[in-house]
Amino acid sequence: QGKQPYPFLQEHSTVIMAPLPAGFTYGEWSAVYNALSFGIAAMGSGTCFFWLQLGGVSTSYRTALIITGLVTLIATYHYFRIFNSWVDAFELVEKDGSYVTNLTGQPFNDAYRYVDWLLTVPLLLVELILVMKLPAADTASLSWKLGGASAVMVALGYPGEIQESFEVRCF
Repeated sequence: QGKQPYPFLQEHSTVIMAPLPAGFTYGEWSAVYNALSFGIAAMGSGTCFFWLQLGGVSTSYRTALIITGLVTLIATYHYFRIFNSWVDAFELVEKDGSYVTNLTGQPFNDAYRYVDWLLTVPLLLVELILVMKLPAADTASLSWKLGGASAVMVALGYPGEIQESFEVRCF
């Protein structure tokens, strides 16, 4: 087992990340690794595509397309962080001609997903409202209401995510 990288978390606070279960097979670990790699490539290339299309889109939709690119850029950054956290949480050891995964003791930071959603979900709702071409007052009102409500929804989901008990997490 590796050294606890953040000993102050154990000494001075409660659990802030859900523990990873031991026993991931190399195939399971690789599936997550490859899915995260694919997500990084998809989101990063999506950002480039959306922003390169700005010149060919009607002026009234450009702000929405800029927001789309911003959402995929934010997601790309968080996928990188999630990917790095996943890799750091495990060590691969060759054993009898195949690979075995062991937990390193480094926490897998699942909070990156929630930070991502806290930023991107309100932006996506604002984008949706913008393409509806509502009157300015309705656009502003709906953006604040839906953006704020979605941020509260995501923030309230995180405490359930970090519960150690599976039964409490699925409540």
